[in-house]
Amino acid sequence: MELAKVRQYLKENHPRFVAELGEYIRFASISAQPDHRPQMEACAQWLRDHCEQIGLTAKLVPTPGNPVVVAKTPVQPGLPTFLVYGHYDVQPVDPLELWQSKPFEPRVAKNVMYGRGTCDNKGQHLAHLNAIEAYLKTGTPLPCNLTFICEGEEEVGSLNLAGFLQKHKAELACDAVVISDTGMPSRKHPALTYALRGVACLEVKLTGPSRDLHSGLFGGSVDNPAMALCQMLAQLRDKKGRITVPGFYEDVAALSAFERKQLARLPYKEAEYKKFLGVKTLFGEAGFTAWEQRTARPTLEINGLTSGYQGVGSKTIVPSWASAKITTRLVANQKPKQVLKAVSDHLKKLCPPTMKIAIEIGHAGDPYLMSPTSELAQAALRALKSSFQCEPVLLREGGSIPIVNDFKKILKADTLLLGLSLPDDNAHSPNEKFDLKIFALGMQMSATLWPELADKSSK
Repeated sequence: MELAKVRQYLKENHPRFVAELGEYIRFASISAQPDHRPQMEACAQWLRDHCEQIGLTAKLVPTPGNPVVVAKTPVQPGLPTFLVYGHYDVQPVDPLELWQSKPFEPRVAKNVMYGRGTCDNKGQHLAHLNAIEAYLKTGTPLPCNLTFICEGEEEVGSLNLAGFLQKHKAELACDAVVISDTGMPSRKHPALTYALRGVACLEVKLTGPSRDLHSGLFGGSVDNPAMALCQMLAQLRDKKGRITVPGFYEDVAALSAFERKQLARLPYKEAEYKKFLGVKTLFGEAGFTAWEQRTARPTLEINGLTSGYQGVGSKTIVPSWASAKITTRLVANQKPKQVLKAVSDHLKKLCPPTMKIAIEIGHAGDPYLMSPTSELAQAALRALKSSFQCEPVLLREGGSIPIVNDFKKILKADTLLLGLSLPDDNAHSPNEKFDLKIFALGMQMSATLWPELADKSSK
């Protein structure tokens, strides 16, 4: 079997792949900090050169922000095309004092590499590039065409990606998108993530008196904006964890029996989960498991409350204003604009006549859902099982990845989310790491994935 040559190449070259990941990690490609722009550009150039060295045609495409690396396998007319996405930018390293080694000097211990960007996302997309190198260097025919795009702004919101996709839509046309930038519950539970929650944000501000007032002289004769706002916010959720905004659940797509059965397979121990979170008791919408509550049900959260004096000691005032930052997480079929309108209308209705209310709408992103029973999804699950030698799980993620919806809207392509990061890999935190065994298994998964996807896509 020709795939055996690919797998053997990956095993033989694993030490070099680890060294190359370390080289990649050394670039302090922090997109959020302008003084790292030279490192961003050097990192993009390194990745372009690396793609050329393994046999791809590669280029840097400028954007109003950081460049996008575009690389392609030799074109084979008549075969399906898949797009692999990754990002070479990384999060800031603060707080630096909590790192056990320098963030951009990779350290390997117990078959784990530590360093900023190891799992998020350099190691994950490098696994796919290594798999394609194995095909090209062994002369093994690829059953499909592949396009790699790697951007440098994911950690700051991918502000220029949608415009890039629109401008290069014809060049980037594909049958499906593959992204490894999510997670897997454990080493024994490789996962296909088929759903993501959307997000919608707003800030509400109440204004009462024209200035802060002496609470002894005026308190009792004027309403307190902080108190009024707290009373309003307390009415947004009932004691069973259900959001009370009229129409909030109107478009929510219910979990199927198949989905609930699949979610029940995920590893979960309540005691360990509570310890991990540092809470005495869990709380969530009644009638749903913790997994379902945090991945498959919509939420409304208060992210911040601000009012009055915040300094040392006391200052006896009635504050002039109070504000709260609110986000909702949305599930399939919910529309951010409709939810934001419903929440805004309800807050205005709850606002007492003693207050002026102002609502500022923030950013929003649609939820994402692909069929977990589709042929492409099943092909991905077979590739996971073959490589990890474990029964894979279907996963919903509670977070949001707006770029997935950009791919759907602009390229009309579904996305297979095949994450390789473990829950304790510390993405966005000090001591970020990547399990090098998972790195190797991810390469094997990628090598196995393309024949599986090409077979289903051509039918």
